[in-house]
Amino acid sequence: MRLGLALPQYDYSVRGESPITLPVVAEYARTAEAAGYDSLWLSDHLFLDLAKYGGSDERHGALEPIATLGALAQVVPRVRLGTLVLCEALRPPSVLAKALATLDCVTGGRLDIGLGAGWYEPEYEAIGMAMPPPGARLRRLREATELVCALLEGGKVTHQGEFFATDEACVDPTPIQQPRPPVFLGGKGDKLLATVAAVSDGWNTCWAWTPDDYRERVEVLERACADVGRDPSTVTRSLGLYALVGEDEADLAARFDRLRERSPKGVLDTSLDEWRVGRLVGTVEQVREQATRWAGLGVEELILGAGAVPFHVGAMEDVTALAEVLKG
Repeated sequence: MRLGLALPQYDYSVRGESPITLPVVAEYARTAEAAGYDSLWLSDHLFLDLAKYGGSDERHGALEPIATLGALAQVVPRVRLGTLVLCEALRPPSVLAKALATLDCVTGGRLDIGLGAGWYEPEYEAIGMAMPPPGARLRRLREATELVCALLEGGKVTHQGEFFATDEACVDPTPIQQPRPPVFLGGKGDKLLATVAAVSDGWNTCWAWTPDDYRERVEVLERACADVGRDPSTVTRSLGLYALVGEDEADLAARFDRLRERSPKGVLDTSLDEWRVGRLVGTVEQVREQATRWAGLGVEELILGAGAVPFHVGAMEDVTALAEVLKG
């Protein structure tokens, strides 16, 4: 099973490092690559508050993912680099395809593209766009995905759809990966999974899942694939999980206490026993057993969140410890 890491990216991501800077992110990227991770990931928000996670509604700044991944490609030569996930509403599909083709060239053909329908209304408001209802957002995502994929595959693309239009648009230079970099969609709803089956190479969902809940979503995906005549084994599957490992229960408890101390206020007001449910959390043996179970459910890549909220990292030591257990 491949192993990925959600890198720090926001002003809340690393205690004492606000605003977040590229050198800090690069240090985590270098350490993760040396530890054996297979991929590194950034998300896509203009800014983000933590009210959804029990924190404050203060807006935290963020590094833009496409530019940041291009910079990181120069300091980590081996790992794949990906977006988890890009909000399609923030960039026109033709402009996005151009940026992604360039990024694949800059990374030497190591790009994985994750796209999403968007959910964070404040950033829609910030760009003067009313956030469409869920159904319209998913239709936009499907159309944008088809258009981005067509552009990345080369040639001139003329398109007239519900949301987008192009007139002999093209991407030049084309990506290194042929026919194009892999494109997956992020989410968990029935309509999202139907869109995955119809137009996407893969599927990701994050950040807290029990095996039973995940298995039910896989069954929905399999039915969606059957509806369009697709073999579900052709849909690559990655799963994002918060993760923490200790040598034994005492060490795990100490690491959890440290994580809580280094987390944004309000986001980790719970016990270890409550928090570990739906997360890749436990002793060395427990975490390995959990990873094996996820592999048995068809997960091909685990993307770890080594913190309490998305793209937050409690300690560099936790990043390396997880790799030692799962890749050692």
